[in-house]
Amino acid sequence: MGVKLFVATITSAAAGSTGKEFAFGGLSAIAGLLASALGGWDIALQVLVALMIADYATGVLGALKTRAVTSEKMFWGGVRKGVILGVIALAAMADQWVGGDTPIFRTLAVYFYAGREGLSVVENLGPIGVQLPPGLVKFLEQLKQKGESDNGKGV
Repeated sequence: MGVKLFVATITSAAAGSTGKEFAFGGLSAIAGLLASALGGWDIALQVLVALMIADYATGVLGALKTRAVTSEKMFWGGVRKGVILGVIALAAMADQWVGGDTPIFRTLAVYFYAGREGLSVVENLGPIGVQLPPGLVKFLEQLKQKGESDNGKGV
C-alpha cells in the first residue's frame, strides 16, 4: 500500500492533479525540448520566431486583400517555417559536433533566416499599403547578408 501511495504522489506531482495542470506541464515539457533542440531560447531565436509569425500573418493578410488566399499556399508556408526550424536544429547540432563555445553555424542560420523573414514581411506589407522606414529595411538586408557570409565576421 505504501508503494502505491508513493507512486500516486510522484505521478500527481509530475503530471498535476487536474487535466489543466497536466496539459500545462506537457506543453512546458515540449517547449523546453524544442528550445533545447534549437540551441536555446535566446534573443536571436525569439526575434526569428517573431518574424516567422509576422511573415505568416502578413502573408495571409496580403492574400486576403488581393483575394489570393489558398489553403495550399498556407500549408506550404507553414511547412517552410517548420523546415527553417529544422535547419536551425541541425546547425545547433553541427556546433555541438565540432565543439567550441561559440555557436557559429546556428548564429549564421538564425541571422540568415531572420533577414529573409524580415524582408518577406516587408514584401507582404506592400499589398496591405504599409511601408516600413528605409533604415529598418536596410537593417534587415544587412542581417540577411551577415547570414550569407562564409567567414562569419560580425556574428
